[in-house]
Amino acid sequence: MGSPAAVTSTEPGLEYAFLIRAQIGAARSGGQSPKGERLHIPITGGTVNGPMLTGTIAPGGSDWPLVRRDGTSEISARYTIIASDGTPIEVRNEGLRVSSPEILARLRAGEPVDPSEFYFRSVPSFEAPDGPHGWLNNTVFVASVCRDGDDVLISVYRVT
Repeated sequence: MGSPAAVTSTEPGLEYAFLIRAQIGAARSGGQSPKGERLHIPITGGTVNGPMLTGTIAPGGSDWPLVRRDGTSEISARYTIIASDGTPIEVRNEGLRVSSPEILARLRAGEPVDPSEFYFRSVPSFEAPDGPHGWLNNTVFVASVCRDGDDVLISVYRVT
């Protein structure tokens, strides 16, 4: 056996894919549990626009964040994108919002908060049927998330 060849992995990059603008309803608290406070936030509609995907958000989705005792929110959303060609695409979006208690209070009060004042990232995954949107099934994505009034903006990037 010879000496092993030097093998290195490729450095991943990010390519902007699309912006999800999700409209949400009022959060409902499920109360405190040993893990923290579980909320239910209905997803009532929205849009998807960008170079890799366009469409709308179907009403009926939900986010079920867990606000941990340290104030960090574990995001867990499921909803449907209807692509501009009519194709339904399932979305699962898991992530974290980390902020100080003061920023959390301002966010909950609906006050505008600059996105640089907190960390809000997610890892969306998609399930699409075979065809023009099938590439979504075989791609890793990351997203930067912020609020804009009653909307949630999710800037989605394809990991290259």
